[in-house]
Amino acid sequence: MPATRKRFDDEPYLGQCEAAVIAVHPEGVELDETVCYARSGGQAGDSGTLTLADGRVLALTDTVYADDRQRILHVLDGDAVPQVGDRVTVAIDWPRRHRLMRLHTCLHLLGSLVPAPVTGCSISPDSARIDFDLPESTLEKTDLTDRLNALINTRADVGITGITPEELAAQPDLVRTVGAAPPAGTATIRIVEVPGVDRQPCGGTHVANTGEIGAVVITKIEKKSRTNRRVVVAFA
Repeated sequence: MPATRKRFDDEPYLGQCEAAVIAVHPEGVELDETVCYARSGGQAGDSGTLTLADGRVLALTDTVYADDRQRILHVLDGDAVPQVGDRVTVAIDWPRRHRLMRLHTCLHLLGSLVPAPVTGCSISPDSARIDFDLPESTLEKTDLTDRLNALINTRADVGITGITPEELAAQPDLVRTVGAAPPAGTATIRIVEVPGVDRQPCGGTHVANTGEIGAVVITKIEKKSRTNRRVVVAFA
């Protein structure tokens, strides 16, 4: 089966698209293309709707990758499913997606303020957390909140470019997350950049300008292990 065309890579603000059903699996419906981001990299998968040619609207509760990490499955609520060959309209829950985009971009800024390797992250519509390999606690909530909001308020543009695996191998410091690696067989690796602040490989969805994130607050800094500090951020 061919890989699903991921419209969100180049068009994160696109709210819906037409698509063809190419397979129906117990885990979800596979389309030839989609606007729905599949759960990965710590970011939650999109929810939304799938509208059939006869006008029926099916609730889309989650979006996930198939085992091959190339094909995307749309998880539906209920027993009704489209048929292979059907044309459908797939649409995202835009307010929810936009909050995910804002928080994902926020984590890039937050990571730039903490000079330590990242060991994991999780992004939900209402809050996000990032874990650092940081043996000693050198972080303070009020200070980090102030510095993070100052970065947001620079209203810097967020750019998307690409590099080859060979170029990435020559710049290992671009990879901030411990153990992270681009998908095997990828000819071009997607790079997210806030000029002068952060530049790293990332497959998530992001806002076009940091000012779009809005005011945030660090709600918690906690010790998860001897060498792990978790920072939680939410909208103010």
